[in-house]
Amino acid sequence: MMVVLCTIWGLQQVAIKVANAGISPMWQAGLRSLGATLLVLAWAQLRGVKLREADGTLAPGLLAGLLFAAEFALIFGALQYTTASRGVIFLYTAPFMVALGAVWLLPHEHMRRAQWAGMALAFAGVLALFGESLLRPAGKAWIGDLMMLLAAVAWAATTLTVKVSPLARASAEKTLLYQLGVSALALLSLSLLFGEPGVFAPSAAVWASFAFQVVIVASASYVAWFWLISQYPATRLSSFSFLTPVMGVLAGALLLGETLTPAIYLALALVGVGIWIANRPPSAN
Repeated sequence: MMVVLCTIWGLQQVAIKVANAGISPMWQAGLRSLGATLLVLAWAQLRGVKLREADGTLAPGLLAGLLFAAEFALIFGALQYTTASRGVIFLYTAPFMVALGAVWLLPHEHMRRAQWAGMALAFAGVLALFGESLLRPAGKAWIGDLMMLLAAVAWAATTLTVKVSPLARASAEKTLLYQLGVSALALLSLSLLFGEPGVFAPSAAVWASFAFQVVIVASASYVAWFWLISQYPATRLSSFSFLTPVMGVLAGALLLGETLTPAIYLALALVGVGIWIANRPPSAN
């Protein structure tokens, strides 16, 4: 399931960038959350999921929603400055941040030395890529890169909030609905506050990319993700999700024609080796 999810999330950056050509970033993000809220509500109703019971999830749910809104405001804005290929690699520093946070917040999810080594290699790849953008004589790619790093912080904080709160015992649908509902309200309000034009250049490609985000990414894949979080260790899932940058870089090159620089190849190599090391089974000895 994680391989399928990583492929979907790698394509997500391409879909956002295509839709950004016709829909303002925060307006697009807010509409996406609103559309996904309706779909997940319908799915929960169909499955008979209880959403109104008092289970102590309100406060952490609202916090997770605000963090989710911050994450996607940064992602959608960042892709106006940086490429989808670069952006997806920076975003997936989140697993490293989850691992650091888990040391204090989730002491029962112990990480082995090999897992730390794998995380460190993957993070080194991201640092190499960020260094490339800083060394450029001109351009604003570093702004998008930095926004993606901040989005990674928000994503990691969301994952840890779910794991250490009553949300970990709630249904995946309820956990996701907190984030989608709060982020829809927050992002659409921010869009209006900043005076974004909204939908300014609609086209078939723009609407297809937007529909992919609503139905496949923000609805189906996120329900599956939060179910996985409730069933498996967060550190294990997060380290495995380093596959997404590989998928994202390939999608950016194949679908958008983005140039793959030596730094991108180096980052991918380090991330790939890091995944392999972090997910090797412990030695029997």
